[in-house]
Amino acid sequence: MEKRRLGQSSLYIAPLAFGGNVFGWTADEKTSFALLDAFVGAGCNFIDSADVYSRWVPGNQGGESETILGRWLKARGNRDKVIVATKLGIEMAPGRKGLSRGYMMQAVEASLRRLQTDYIDLYQSHRDDPDTPMEETLGAYAELIRQGKVREIGASNFTAARLAEAVRLSAGQGLPRYQSLQPLYNLVERGEFEGELEKLCLKEKVGVIPYYSLASGFLTGKYRSSSDAEGRARGSRVAKYLNDAGLRVLDALDDVARRYNALPGQIALAWMIARPSVTAPIASATSAEQLQEILRAPEIRLDGEAIAQIDRASA
Repeated sequence: MEKRRLGQSSLYIAPLAFGGNVFGWTADEKTSFALLDAFVGAGCNFIDSADVYSRWVPGNQGGESETILGRWLKARGNRDKVIVATKLGIEMAPGRKGLSRGYMMQAVEASLRRLQTDYIDLYQSHRDDPDTPMEETLGAYAELIRQGKVREIGASNFTAARLAEAVRLSAGQGLPRYQSLQPLYNLVERGEFEGELEKLCLKEKVGVIPYYSLASGFLTGKYRSSSDAEGRARGSRVAKYLNDAGLRVLDALDDVARRYNALPGQIALAWMIARPSVTAPIASATSAEQLQEILRAPEIRLDGEAIAQIDRASA
């Protein structure tokens, strides 16, 4: 599978990334291992996690996703074959959050232990921390890179103004540069990324790895009414898309999918892969069938007419 350079970093990734938020939540350890085996077996290499995954599940405390990923890495002995990305900054427990140097030094050690590795390929600020000077955060990342514990750094959920400020600081003070941005971005939520943020990423050559690329599964077409969402793990998250605008996008995806002998979710990911600003969308799967479905997306080359039709429906 083709590999794309992530921003101006040393990392080259397949055009589809696996979202590890499901590990320890909607996918148990055995299922997670099988999914990871199949994903890497198909030629993909980028797995995204976070220390806080999946603290929101009753009985979990955070770290479950990294722990499962670490056990898989150890069991398979393939650490050098995969790009491991994780994030820090969202509250793990009272007093354990943010991007201060002191907390970052604790958080990285905890993630390395759970991942059973001595380095993280892409370490990301999960969200901006306005209470910590950006120089302090970037300086801490510089220290971690010097120590060999981190290869490259990225940002997630940053505004255009704050990402631009970080890029300026990095250039002006010789500090590590955010090589990637992980924004919320999909066909039913285009507004947050498109505009100033997308322009900045293109101008500064910042790689983009969007999360919720399938809008919590809505863009696969499996949720078309409130009854479809009832009792599903992500049901509450897709309710906001069940309106005229969301259904208009599904209609366009259905139409294009018929022409390409594909499925709506595959077309939604193919649209994103074709976007010049996007390096690789992040998508999750909780079964072998779902994974095989999304793995076909990088093979689909949408023509201009298909892209324009989807753009019109989702504008």
